[in-house]
Amino acid sequence: MARRLHRRTFLAGSAAAAGALAVPMPSIAQNPPVKVGLLTVKTGPLAAGGVHAEEGITAFLRDKNFELSGRKIELLVADTGGSPVGAKTKAQELVERDKVQIVLGPFAAFELLATLDYLAQARMPTLAFAGAEDVTQRKRNPYLIRTSYTSAQCLYPLGDFVAKDMKLKTAATIADDFAFGYEQIGGFQRVLEEDGGCVTSKLWSPLNTPDYAPYIAQIPACDAVCVGLAGSNPIKFIKQAKALGLKQQLVGGSTTADDTIIGAYGEEVEGLINTNPYSLDIESEANKRFITAMRRYYGVDVRIGHYAACFYVDGLVIEAALAKTGGKADDPDAFVKAIRSVALAETPRGPISFDDYGNVVIDVYVRKAEKQGGKMVNRTIKTYHKVSQFWTMDPKAFLAQPVFSRNYPALKHC
Repeated sequence: MARRLHRRTFLAGSAAAAGALAVPMPSIAQNPPVKVGLLTVKTGPLAAGGVHAEEGITAFLRDKNFELSGRKIELLVADTGGSPVGAKTKAQELVERDKVQIVLGPFAAFELLATLDYLAQARMPTLAFAGAEDVTQRKRNPYLIRTSYTSAQCLYPLGDFVAKDMKLKTAATIADDFAFGYEQIGGFQRVLEEDGGCVTSKLWSPLNTPDYAPYIAQIPACDAVCVGLAGSNPIKFIKQAKALGLKQQLVGGSTTADDTIIGAYGEEVEGLINTNPYSLDIESEANKRFITAMRRYYGVDVRIGHYAACFYVDGLVIEAALAKTGGKADDPDAFVKAIRSVALAETPRGPISFDDYGNVVIDVYVRKAEKQGGKMVNRTIKTYHKVSQFWTMDPKAFLAQPVFSRNYPALKHC
């Protein structure tokens, strides 16, 4: 016969249970999740890369069942809209409303510059993606660590490779007319000229340029054209340049022929040399795990490139930092100290560590665009190991010079 539960018995039992709950029970109590905020962009010409960034960190966390070093992880994604104002607003929401303990991003240089002071004042540990050079140089702050690469960090090896391996002496350049473009070209120009070459002209085009014909018409006779365009812009430029008869050797940085966009090109891109902080053809177990995770969650046809790889590695960095703090992320100073001390021998990008200024030290891959199996791919032909944001210069000597800009370094007479 079923036992009857009297009201008096229920109340007594309830009171006993309430009393038991009031007693601390460390073996049962659960820590709240570590809240990770992602500032990315999902609209405009940079949207594709911003979506890939979200895919990268999400793939890593899903593989870990959203748990790192014994702590549950809650990922909060904020769409900045690809604007400085949007980035600042979303950063404030993540910090003040959502109470995140670490921020990843934002995506674009102008967004990072717009959020830099606010995030520093909020003492918010930030794993920055955007390449804006000075945030880990003259304007560095203790709460920011760049895990991706600076704007120029992949262009230093490109300038070196063009001069020393390709034996080319003169180059014209074209890049988007904002900080990322200026700094890419500045890095390329500095090393090319140090190695005995010369930049003959520099062209700057708006981010939303619909027609590159007027710029292509201004490219002078030279050995190579360095492309520092981002988003869908390099595809438009290269297709149009080749259609208009451009004969010079094409070279470019991380956004020119990333593995996410190489398939959008036709034969017009064949032979292009590009440098990147990640390459799909890296033969390592870490890269195989990354590629497998991306295809598991986003399909076999997912586009995999350095955007997703950088944010996947952010997950590895957070995991390693939490291991150092015993899973604690509540003290921003201790958490940042742990992050800065992370050195990983194996990631999908190769080994990484951080310099004294909070910027990542990385391997940079020189790739050649070629046709394989009826489609365009990148094939790695050389690796530059342990590339610093200062290239081969002493940091103090580097920082004594102006930041790369539209007019610095100045053009020299070739």
